Order: sequence, then structure tokens, then C-alpha cells
Amino acid sequence: MEVITTFLNGLSLGGVYALIALGYTMVYGIAKMLNFAHGDVIMVGGYTVMVFFNLTGQPLVAALIAVVFCSLVGVVIEKLAYKPLRGASPLAVLITAIGVSYLLESLAQIIFGSSHKIVMLADLGKLILGSLVIDLNTVVTLLSAIAIMAALTLFVNKTKTGKAMLAVSEDRHAAELMGVSVNKIIMITFAIGSALAAVAGTFYILKTPDVSTTMGAMPGIKAFTAAVIGGIGSIPGAMLGGILLGVIETVCNAIPALSNFSIAIEFGLLIIILLVKPTGLLGKKKREKV
Repeated sequence: MEVITTFLNGLSLGGVYALIALGYTMVYGIAKMLNFAHGDVIMVGGYTVMVFFNLTGQPLVAALIAVVFCSLVGVVIEKLAYKPLRGASPLAVLITAIGVSYLLESLAQIIFGSSHKIVMLADLGKLILGSLVIDLNTVVTLLSAIAIMAALTLFVNKTKTGKAMLAVSEDRHAAELMGVSVNKIIMITFAIGSALAAVAGTFYILKTPDVSTTMGAMPGIKAFTAAVIGGIGSIPGAMLGGILLGVIETVCNAIPALSNFSIAIEFGLLIIILLVKPTGLLGKKKREKV
């Protein structure tokens, strides 16, 4: 029974990583840039949830406000920091992303201080099935992550905006010639990715009720690892990589002999997969046009 509980906890944590990884992979797939400030948008979402939960006492209301606010933050970051660098070198964009990351962390430290804050969002209790005891917070996190990922997949594949995203991802210049507003699509992509970061931040607080200026750093790095394992730029790959990483981390933490090496094992898996399949598990090789 402990094995089932551990596996469910791993799927739940993997769902959180997958939501964050989706933000990385969508931005890279469409805008062809790595937004290393994405982890700090999780932190912004965490503090927004904390503030509005303290004001309203309603976790769902606080989460919805955080989603809206983080979407706006994502749009502002894209407009002010990344849009002027649309034709710049990848190194310039990378340095800018790191600068935005430190800016968000510094602003949060000025506003909220450097101490950690405890936020007890909700305790939904336990589900008891014979000798099996399951935390309902874990079940809600897992089911919500699955529903969001399914909705995102349908949005990308079935809606006009989603198909425009696919077109921009495939060939930005050709999409522009066909009447697609590339700037608008990239802005929408940042908004969706930041909204997913806010949702992931809420679920992360639900699992670990601790908010700090660096709370998004390690989940952001692990989610980026998940995106690369699954295949950066692939939405199904981000989902697969996130779930795989969450299960491995939870299983390692459940085994005393491996618990101190869980992070090393996760990044070791990344190295092995990239050595065997450099494009990731579901990534595809793209021919560069000369």
C-alpha cells in the first residue's frame, strides 16, 4: 500500500513539474528562447496567493487572482524585456532573462522581506480505502494537473489561436506571410505560460506550505530538466518529463539509501537521456534551412 501512496505522490509532484515545464517548452517552441525567469513567476504566484488568501480566506479565489496577475506579469515581461530583443543573439536574451529573474526576486524581497512565510491553504483530509490512506490534496493536485494539461492540448490543436501557435513554432516567417500576428501569438504564449506557473505555484504551496523569494528556483530548474528530458518544444514531452521526474524524485526520497542523492539521480537521468537521444524522449530533429 505504501508503494501505491508513493506512486500517487510522485504523479502529483510530477504534475506540478509538468505544468511548469509546459511554460518553458511553449515559450521555447514558439519564441525560440529560454525564459529562465519562469521559475520566479512561480514565486510571484506564490506571494499573490498568500496575500489574497490572507485577505479573503478563500484558496480558490486567491489562486484565480494569482493566475490573472501572473498572466499580466508575463505579458509585461515579454513586452518590456524580450520584445526589444526579438532579433538579438540568444546570449543577449539569456542574460536578459537572468536579469529579469534577479529583478523579480529583489522586488519580492523589498516588499515581503527575506524570511519564509507559512501559508496553510487547505487540508482536504484523507481518503481511506481499506488499509490504503491517500492524501486528498495529492488527488486534487493530480486530477487538476491532468485536466489542465488536457485542456491545453485541446486548445493548441483545436482552436484558431492554438493552430497559429503551431504555425509560428514551425516557421515564424511563413506564418507572418500568411497573416498571423507573431507578436500577438508570442504575447499569448507568455500569458499562458505564466498562468500555468501560477497554478503550479498554488499546488506547490498546497504540498509544501512555504513561500519565499527563492521558492521557484529549484522547481523551475527541475521543470526545465523535465522539459529537456521530454523534448524541449514538445507539449507531450513536457508532460512526460514532468511526470517521470516527479515519480523518480518521490521514489528516491522514500528509499533512505537514495534520499540524499535524489537530485543527483534526476540530473544524472538528464545526462543519460541526452547522450542516448539528444532531442529528448519525444523531441524531433529539425533540419536547419541554409
